[in-house]
Amino acid sequence: MKRRKFSSKMKAQVALEAIKNDSTVEELAQRFNVHPSQVRTWKSDFLINAEKVFIKDGHKGECDERHLAQLERKVGQQAIEIDFLKKNFTRYRKENV
Repeated sequence: MKRRKFSSKMKAQVALEAIKNDSTVEELAQRFNVHPSQVRTWKSDFLINAEKVFIKDGHKGECDERHLAQLERKVGQQAIEIDFLKKNFTRYRKENV
């Protein structure tokens, strides 16, 4: 059985409908042709992540820049380690052949 994929727009629509409480979860599931547990999951995910909508751009970018800088340092360190290992492996191979 092939899994269906739902757009984020559709998931948000279902979650908002579930939050309104105008219909039961079972009614929404039937209307949107999804399983009731999926409606509950999308509603829960929506509510958990709702605060992210109100994070100021400055804080978001600042966090992303710090994370990016950390990743760049890690990549640089790994590049140095790879070069060191290549150099020493070549030397080791020549000595033991």
